[in-house]
Amino acid sequence: MAVQLQRRLLTVDDYRLLIRAGSLGEDDRVELIEGEIIEMSPISPEHAGHVKRLNRLFSRRLGDRALIGVQDPIALGEHSEPQPDLVLLRPHADDYADAHPGPGDVLLVVEVADTSVNYDRDVKMRLYAQAGIPEAWLVSLPDGWIEVYTEPSPVGYLSMRRALPGASLAPQAFPDVVVAVSDVME
Repeated sequence: MAVQLQRRLLTVDDYRLLIRAGSLGEDDRVELIEGEIIEMSPISPEHAGHVKRLNRLFSRRLGDRALIGVQDPIALGEHSEPQPDLVLLRPHADDYADAHPGPGDVLLVVEVADTSVNYDRDVKMRLYAQAGIPEAWLVSLPDGWIEVYTEPSPVGYLSMRRALPGASLAPQAFPDVVVAVSDVME
């Protein structure tokens, strides 16, 4: 008789217990995705530079209208706590010191991808859509464009458009904050 093995998915609470117990440390490049601890790609200087550039662009143009999280966790249900490269968050009195932001707090999530484009596109964009995050950008370094995802649904984002070099875009939550693709891809 064959034994049916069952996988046990971690909850966000399980994951946080591993962190508090020291099994996972600050230097571990991991995130919880759909109940599994996923090792993230190392951050190349190019990747880090683009994240810093986006942070600077949004900081200057948004001021205090939004909080900017850089590679900070967001809580997406019982089994996922990704660490997107950048998020624009609703202002919060305690700056989210009591709990990680959830989907209702996120105005825009941005993933910068050099070696992880397919994973970010196929897994993380679907995860963000299923959580109801209204807009996500995928900055594809190999392609030199930004994919803009909107209209979240249980199956993924229903709308995706590519902003090519020479184009500009603005987050839905801040239509006055226009970002040129060339400013991001420099």
